[in-house]
Amino acid sequence: MKLQITLTKSLIGRKPNQIKTAHALGLKKPQQVVVKEANEALLGMVKTIGHLVEVLEVE
Repeated sequence: MKLQITLTKSLIGRKPNQIKTAHALGLKKPQQVVVKEANEALLGMVKTIGHLVEVLEVE
């Protein structure tokens, strides 16, 4: 299963751990989209910045 992750809100003014998590996912600019293979580590990262991203399952 793959997840399409879109950064929907800006990282300006966010806590440093949230910014680092977004960058680790490859998200730097608002509306940027990445597709990643789902695993436990990725799901934990998405949970950390869940209020900043939109996640969709893709095949």
